[in-house]
Amino acid sequence: MDRFDELKSKVLTVQDVSNYLRVHPSTIYRMLKKNQLPAFRVGSDWRFTVEAIDKWRASVESGVPGVASDNG
Repeated sequence: MDRFDELKSKVLTVQDVSNYLRVHPSTIYRMLKKNQLPAFRVGSDWRFTVEAIDKWRASVESGVPGVASDNG
């Protein structure tokens, strides 16, 4: 796998994140609307990094409130 493939595999779509977190895509969109997930936009589409989702998930599981500061 080359460097581009490695980077590409670390960026997720809404569908990827919904599968990863085992929730419905509408839950992801609802959380995005409330700025509860770390994400960024590419045009009108939302994208997520695996690292940011893992950090967010760890903070939620530990009870520390995580704020999505990358939304925009």
